[in-house]
Amino acid sequence: MSEKRLELPREYHEAVLHWQRHSFPDYPKLAEVWDRYFPRDEPFCLCAKVADGMSDVIEIGDLIGEPKATKPADLRPEAARILLGQIRAQASTEFGSIQQHTGTFQRASDPQDQAWVLRVMAEELRHGYQMIHLLTSTDWSPVTDTTPADMVEEILSMQTGSHVLAAFNLEFDSFTDNVVFAAFIDRVGKYQLTMQKVSSYAPYATSMPPMLKEEAFHLAAGVVPLRRWVEAAARGDALVGMDAIRKACTKWFCRGLEMFGDDRPDSHGGEDSVRLGLKDMTNRQAQDAYIAEVGQMLDDLNERYVRAKRPDLSRDDAAALYERVKQGRSGEGGVEWTDLLRLPDRRFFRRRGDGAFQMWGFDGERFDDPEKCIAHVASHLPEAYRASVDVRHWADMLRNVHSGEVALKDAIKSMPRLARVGGPCPCSRSVRWVSV
Repeated sequence: MSEKRLELPREYHEAVLHWQRHSFPDYPKLAEVWDRYFPRDEPFCLCAKVADGMSDVIEIGDLIGEPKATKPADLRPEAARILLGQIRAQASTEFGSIQQHTGTFQRASDPQDQAWVLRVMAEELRHGYQMIHLLTSTDWSPVTDTTPADMVEEILSMQTGSHVLAAFNLEFDSFTDNVVFAAFIDRVGKYQLTMQKVSSYAPYATSMPPMLKEEAFHLAAGVVPLRRWVEAAARGDALVGMDAIRKACTKWFCRGLEMFGDDRPDSHGGEDSVRLGLKDMTNRQAQDAYIAEVGQMLDDLNERYVRAKRPDLSRDDAAALYERVKQGRSGEGGVEWTDLLRLPDRRFFRRRGDGAFQMWGFDGERFDDPEKCIAHVASHLPEAYRASVDVRHWADMLRNVHSGEVALKDAIKSMPRLARVGGPCPCSRSVRWVSV
């Protein structure tokens, strides 16, 4: 599929570059390592990419078969409001992801892993640029009184702690987070972009294919290192542990589930977006597919662990051994069930949606004592993360909900109070500070 490349008006292009200099200072290094690590790929372009050849008629919902909207005024008011929220949230995730990766990506022990994450960060910058293009290339006044300059300023002023989605308000504790985040959270991004590829708003739909192509690399930046790590752990590498990987997977899986929106079985979450032609799956449908796909990823990693642990077995015999250990939740032939990667119950450690601030255990067991539940949850989380304000906030809200001090709906609306919510300097926060 061919694509067009577009550049933002100068003031907004310079604003993004200004943000990059303050929040992503390692960006220029990508050009230095590109030919070494990505010799077959065309050089990176900080631009908006628009796919050609997309359907120009609505593909889902009440208005199926009618022409897609080309400007916000063409949409139903309800659809336009939801769409603006989608674009704002998407922009927040792109810039937020860069801020998270920046603190730890240089800690990679492998130069290739570092280069891969650097490319992920640059492509997230391009995705944020893409969202700003959508906000500034047309008239949004039928939907909001906020000017394009103010919308851009709001997005570029967000920091870890003030982003729209909770998963992007978590600090990374080590390079393990860089990798596992890519495998789990970027996979949620893949689902969101895929659902929105059918959007009844044509400019948004045509933005999705180029982003999805790049998102595939982001998943690889998570899965490929994880494959090496589990194989090293099976061979007894003291620097890599399955327990640490498993706990990191739990941390990001739980937050990733919440990115789908309200996923309670009776909530009808996402149905309005489907009815209005903005997505082709409800929240729960997309989340079910995501859980199945993540489960397949862990099956692949576990089979690689077993093959590395038992090099004397054929590939088929190693797969059969893994399946017996998995089904029996036991140990056999030197492979223990407790050593393998596995997902928690979807209601475990939730702050939004299904199971939010309820006492569900890792395997779906129920607790009636908040302190026992908190201790159980903490035992499945990375040590550094357990000491974070994020986990402390969840634990305090769980206690307060079950003591009756805080209503569940208020707990769900609450957010951890993080200190780092301002930019590194005033001029990095505003498009108006950029001299053009």
